Amino acid sequence: MSTDRHTSDNGNLPVNNDVSFETRDISISAVVWSLFYLAVTVFVSLAICVYFFKFSTGFVAGSDTPRPMIRQQMSATDEMNMSMPPEPRLQGVPGHITDPQQDMRTKVAEDSKANESYGWVDEKNGIAQIPVSEAMKIIAEKGLPGAAAAAPEKKQ
Repeated sequence: MSTDRHTSDNGNLPVNNDVSFETRDISISAVVWSLFYLAVTVFVSLAICVYFFKFSTGFVAGSDTPRPMIRQQMSATDEMNMSMPPEPRLQGVPGHITDPQQDMRTKVAEDSKANESYGWVDEKNGIAQIPVSEAMKIIAEKGLPGAAAAAPEKKQ
C-alpha cells in the first residue's frame, strides 16, 4: 500500500485512465417504476383472490346439501353436544364447561388448606393429621425413629 498522496486537478481524487467512477449508484426512475409495477401486481393479485373467494363460497353454498329437518329444529346447545365427542373430554377443548386454569387454582388451594389443617385420619387407631410445618418441627426436635439393626450373619 502506498503512502503517497494522490494529486489531481479535480480535488483529491486519483486519476487513472483505466478506472472510471459512476456518477450515480442507482437510477431513481428505475426504482420508482419497480415500485409501481410491484403495487400494480399486488392489487391485481388481490382482485383475483377476492373474485376467487366469492366464486368458491358461492359454489360451495350452491352445492351444499341442506341440514336434516331434525337438526334444524334442535337448539344450539343440543347441536353442539351432538357434534362433540362423548364425555369425558379433555380440559380446555371446545365443549368442556369448566376452565382448566380455575380447576388447577381450586385444587392447589384445597391441597394447601389440607396441608395446613388439623384433623383425624383414623380416630379409632389414633392417627391424626397435623400441618406439615408442625410435623417438620417435631421431627427436627425428636428426630426420626431409628431403623432396626441388621441381623447378624450366620457363620458356617
